[in-house]
Amino acid sequence: MRVNEKYSSLPAEEKGIHIINIRAIEDIGYIQRESTLLNSLCQDPDANCKHGLYFRDGKRKVDYILVYHYKKSSVSKTLTKRIHHNDSSARSIKQDHQLPGKGGHLAMGESETHMDYHEDDKRFRREEYEGNLMEAGLELERDEDTKIHGVGFVKIHAPWNVLCREAEFLKLKMPTKKVYQINQAHGLLKKINSVIQKITEPIQPKVAEHKPETVKRLSYPFSREKQHLFDLSDKESFFDSKTRSTIVYEILKRTTCTKAKYSMGTGEGRKTETTLLNKRWKCGKYGITSLLANGVYSAAYPLHDGDYEGENVELNDRKLLCEEWASYGVFYKYQPIDLVRKYFGEKIGLYFAWLGVYTQMLIPASIVGVIVFLYGCATVDENIPSMEMCDERNNITMCPLCDNTCSYWKMSSSCATARASHLFDNPATVFFSVFMALWAATFMEHWKRKQMRLNYRWDLTGFEEEEEAVKAHPRAEYEAKVLEKSLRKEYIHKKTDKEKLTWKDRFPAYFTNFVGIIFMIGLTFAIVFGVIIYRISTAAALALSSTPSGRSSVRVTVTATAVIINLVVIIILDEVYGCIARWLTQIEVPKTDKSFEERLIFKAFLLKFVNAYTPIFYVAFFKGRFVGRPGDYVYIFHSFRMEECAPGGCLMELCIQLSIIMLGKQLIQNNLFEIGIPKMKKLIRYIKLKRQRSLDHEEHMKKKQRYEVDYNLEPFAGLTPEYMEMIIQFGFVTLFVASFPLAPLFALLNNIIEIRLDAKKFVTELRRPVAVRAKDIGIWYNILRGVGKLAVIINAFVISFTSDFIPRLVYLYMYSENGTMHGFVNHTLSSFNVSDFQGGTAPNDPMELGYKVQICRYKDYREPPWSENKYEISKDFWAVLAARLAFVIVFQNLVMFMSDFVDWIIPDIPKDISQQIHKEKVLMVEVFMKEEQGKLQMLETWKDKDMKKGENCNNHSPKLSRSQSGSMSSCHSYHIDV
Repeated sequence: MRVNEKYSSLPAEEKGIHIINIRAIEDIGYIQRESTLLNSLCQDPDANCKHGLYFRDGKRKVDYILVYHYKKSSVSKTLTKRIHHNDSSARSIKQDHQLPGKGGHLAMGESETHMDYHEDDKRFRREEYEGNLMEAGLELERDEDTKIHGVGFVKIHAPWNVLCREAEFLKLKMPTKKVYQINQAHGLLKKINSVIQKITEPIQPKVAEHKPETVKRLSYPFSREKQHLFDLSDKESFFDSKTRSTIVYEILKRTTCTKAKYSMGTGEGRKTETTLLNKRWKCGKYGITSLLANGVYSAAYPLHDGDYEGENVELNDRKLLCEEWASYGVFYKYQPIDLVRKYFGEKIGLYFAWLGVYTQMLIPASIVGVIVFLYGCATVDENIPSMEMCDERNNITMCPLCDNTCSYWKMSSSCATARASHLFDNPATVFFSVFMALWAATFMEHWKRKQMRLNYRWDLTGFEEEEEAVKAHPRAEYEAKVLEKSLRKEYIHKKTDKEKLTWKDRFPAYFTNFVGIIFMIGLTFAIVFGVIIYRISTAAALALSSTPSGRSSVRVTVTATAVIINLVVIIILDEVYGCIARWLTQIEVPKTDKSFEERLIFKAFLLKFVNAYTPIFYVAFFKGRFVGRPGDYVYIFHSFRMEECAPGGCLMELCIQLSIIMLGKQLIQNNLFEIGIPKMKKLIRYIKLKRQRSLDHEEHMKKKQRYEVDYNLEPFAGLTPEYMEMIIQFGFVTLFVASFPLAPLFALLNNIIEIRLDAKKFVTELRRPVAVRAKDIGIWYNILRGVGKLAVIINAFVISFTSDFIPRLVYLYMYSENGTMHGFVNHTLSSFNVSDFQGGTAPNDPMELGYKVQICRYKDYREPPWSENKYEISKDFWAVLAARLAFVIVFQNLVMFMSDFVDWIIPDIPKDISQQIHKEKVLMVEVFMKEEQGKLQMLETWKDKDMKKGENCNNHSPKLSRSQSGSMSSCHSYHIDV
């Protein structure tokens, strides 16, 4: 059986149920309520309330749930047992069970175990807070007899008058009775749209909200004075569940708990606690965020609409979303964005809309990337430089890759690497870099236009005022910090003014943030440096291999293992940096949720960006740049020689590094973690609850209520992790796309899974989040624009400095004798006389190739040993460097100009949407003009009637009878009524 306490302001006699009076406790400042009503239970309690979706009467819908923990004493157990007896037993409960306080009997407390005084304080705060909620107009019902031991639930219902009042305060736009026609395409455009609709019909979700509309209701901010404008024929569905929960949450945030404080017991410790809480009573205000932070309530959430699986489940929005959106079987369909917005709110709807647009835009990028890759495959046999490197007849002997243990080697042994490099390092790569820069600009513009369409469709135009009001709401932690500062000043100066946190209060936190971020970035660099040491030492160790095959695969082995180490470290540090970024933001104590979110995003993005891209930046721009030359190498710790790039360049290694890190992060972190960790948490919670569950058979067989099921789900932690992984992926797609043209393809395949994975998580794994209105994606748009601009610069440097594109052009137009690439490889290699090796650095086995080597080659532009300035940098180096710098400047400015041109030529607001918004304004003015005209006509009509009535009354004889005078008075009373 279930114990339910229903709060109400109605007299107890009207309810016909038993009452437990709660006496006023003056010591603790608790205001006495009229009564606490205890419902008698029906035989089938779950039939009326639809398993927790409604109150016990089966009529009032549960709009929000508050959850708290309590300790059951033997007194409460006795109370639960006695509830099932007759009226006389209920009276004995009333006499025996009273809370401690003034005028109460404490004899029972001597025999029973005292509850912890902190628990009492929480209970008093809950009672006062719930009383304040009732004063605000909300209706509450409590349920403590649940399948979850020690957990109580407070069900909240917002009646119609409260919904209307709050909707007016929040300026919620609601549909009016006025319906207008949406402008439709005509002529050829209409036929094209019709054909497209027929073609795309199989990939459209089967939901009513996704069907194209030809008419739209005019929306207007709700006003109680203008209720006649709105369609109130069905009041139950006028405010949907999303709007109702948003309204209740606003009341929960606004309602405060200020008077409840603990004052029971004796002793110095209790007196100190009482003094502190007395000060809290003077200074503190506790809304729902503060109460959650202090543990007074353990959770607060709106309910899901119902079950999404099982037999005989009624069709609801959650089940519909599960079938048409959160299923891998519908991966090829469009998302029902309007239904997502209807169920989860605008902020989450915008995230999935953005993710859908991003995924759609990856399709053309993937196609072009595959074409570029196939072009490299088709032309690999025609690439002269790689053919020269693979030709064993050239007999090019290369200098050792390490001191002592490494010997001379043939360039032809790196033939496979050279051929593979051409797949990604070819003329089409430059075109693809330009294309991706323009693609990023087009994507941003396309999203802005899509965002405006959604704003129009979701009635978010003119939303800034309410948004600013939300920004100004202080956070619970900020209020607590201000309270602490006020108490400190009050203790010292005995008086306090209105306090706020200044930069002096925050300086320790700012300093900690600065030092912490610098330390974390330094840690990332140190780990990358450690991996470099690993690569160098492992390469030297593998060079001692006795087998030729082992020695030939040294470079591939070292690169692959080092990248895997980098991947593991990146995944671990990503989780660590996320927690550190949150902690650093918390100690700053930002005033508003908006400020907290923006600061957290900035710190997390900075740390995760550095963590993900530092190894890639090293390979792209630093590896092989500071090697030195044979006979004068650069050493680390006087023993480890710096790494060199392969004869074909570092681009192939950059491609390997980028692909493994990108694919590894997407597969392990984004997918396995998102699936595995929630499942594991759910399993742990299930095991804990199973251990705590009563062994009573009736309790075990009872079906869980909706709020109990939702309590076992994972709390919603915000959209920051979801956006963050997509922004990092966007960086992989754009920043180094010149080295890995297949990046958009792998991102597309990942996102197809990611959309359904996130959808399934939101629908089935998470508690329903509070709907938040938003008209854009916030700071993430600025980050995307920044990454897009940075991508142009990085790709310019990758093409000019990492690839051999510029050296080939310089050779082709300045040094080639016949206008072909023949001789390019020999032109990029310098010569070294082996007699110039420093002592102890020459190979231990100089005859490994079967002949004595006098001249070896190395990749650089230096003077030969027979020159006067031997081993000095040659003029060719400066010619190539000038060409590289010129390419960077030209490429960067050209692509930036083209991107800005795309930005300028595509309007942010679609023309049809701007026309519809203007049309809405005109129609709204017409509605109000007609309303005013109608009022004036009605007043004139009443005035004419009144004048005629007055004339009729004045035409009577001066000698009036009583009846006539009564009729005359009735004339005047008519006027007064009007």
